[in-house]
Amino acid sequence: MPRGLLATAGIFLTLGGVALSAGGAYAYVWDRHDNGVIAPGVRIAGVDVGGLRAVQARERLDEKLVGPLGRPLRLVWGRHVFLVDPNGAGLHVDLARMVDVAVRRSRDGGLLRRAWHRFWGQPVDVTVPLQAAFSNLSLATYADNVARVVDEPAKSADVKPTKNALRLEPVPEREGVAVERDALRRALAAALLRFDGPRTLTIPTRTLHPRWTLADLPKRYPAFILVSRETFTLRLFRHLKLAKTYPIAVGQAGLETPEGLYRINDRQVNPSWHVPLSAWAGDLAGRIIPPGPSDPIKSRWLGFYAGAGIHGTTETWSLGHAASHGCIRMAIPDVEQLYPLVPLQTPIYVG
Repeated sequence: MPRGLLATAGIFLTLGGVALSAGGAYAYVWDRHDNGVIAPGVRIAGVDVGGLRAVQARERLDEKLVGPLGRPLRLVWGRHVFLVDPNGAGLHVDLARMVDVAVRRSRDGGLLRRAWHRFWGQPVDVTVPLQAAFSNLSLATYADNVARVVDEPAKSADVKPTKNALRLEPVPEREGVAVERDALRRALAAALLRFDGPRTLTIPTRTLHPRWTLADLPKRYPAFILVSRETFTLRLFRHLKLAKTYPIAVGQAGLETPEGLYRINDRQVNPSWHVPLSAWAGDLAGRIIPPGPSDPIKSRWLGFYAGAGIHGTTETWSLGHAASHGCIRMAIPDVEQLYPLVPLQTPIYVG
């Protein structure tokens, strides 16, 4: 090759080397200057932070992310409204960590890659996910507190005796409601980390169905007794329909048959009389009188409260009067007819 051509080529190579050296030096100086600047195209939890330094990125995230996440959540169910404070739920957004990740990801790929993106104005495609946490215990406490207010047990249908013990009035059933606590905790957790969605949640609940409805009541009450001290009558209801009305005697003044709702808790045929320890019993107090002429408890016994019960009597003259020592007296044929129709736990209301 001619000497002149070699010289020319050397000059060009030298100039190219100088140019590359200068370009490399420039790129190095630029890269050092931009160290700590987040590359264009980087987003943190959907917020664009490209071209910002760490401090600026934290300020933008504080405005665009932390502020919206800190707004209270409203929980609504019917007339009930509850406010959930994210801070009270232990919400913590780790801005420093997210910005540090964004800065590190901005420097991925080495100097030449960064210089190439800078020269051609090409943004990088980097998304840093939200780094936030909350207290699961706090969410569980919120759910429990909401449930204490909203929860309402189902109420079965029932019957209510009238005050004078002449009728049974039906009381309709009522459905209940229960908060789905696990579902509520999950909904709260998702809403706490959603800064661009609705801040009102409908409380998840389930309906509680009563065991007994009005249609089921006749099956629930195969027998029900009403004792009216005012009219001296005992009414037997079979499946809530009046089956029979009997004349009775009730407790005399000072020894009244106890008012209230009870259940038959003792059934006996030809019972002995366990004389109560009361002054009116005189020398008989505390004794047990076996069946026979001296036993006033004739034929059948249906006990319901503290020594008080339904029994037969030969003193039929007392029926229609307040004449007993607290028990309910019936004619012997009547109590024998009643007895097999009244199982244990039959409700009895004395009014």
